[in-house]
Amino acid sequence: MRTRYQRNAKMSETSLRWNTSWLWLGLLLVVLAISSLSLAGCSAAPAKDAVSADTLPAEIPVDDAYDLYQDGVFFLDVRTREEWDDYHAPNTTLIPLNELEARLDEIPENEPIVVVCRSGNRSQAGRDILLENGFEETTSMAGGLSTWRDAGYPIE
Repeated sequence: MRTRYQRNAKMSETSLRWNTSWLWLGLLLVVLAISSLSLAGCSAAPAKDAVSADTLPAEIPVDDAYDLYQDGVFFLDVRTREEWDDYHAPNTTLIPLNELEARLDEIPENEPIVVVCRSGNRSQAGRDILLENGFEETTSMAGGLSTWRDAGYPIE
């Protein structure tokens, strides 16, 4: 028969093992929490004001669109042929808005796209059509090509 001292010693040993296990588990959780916070702080996200082809908002101002234009981003003009013939930005592609859904195969996939029109209204509709059809990196240019031209950016 065990003495009272032996039973208490056995219980203390078991209790110590459980306490040690909980201590290690707690320490592991603290290390994981600190690691996840550290990784979140190391984000390589661009500055809030910077516009890049990787992070296109729904609509961008003309000056930001020009920066992307200079970087060679695909520009889609959704105006009519008559408007295009009056003036357009060089090296852009014309697909009138009323033809866009039927001509989606002419638009590059997995590339940033800036949709433009005369004043900015049709470009929003064109952007929405592209987004609905899986063109995730798509934005529209606010103000349209009339603002582009007034800013002195290139036209033909």
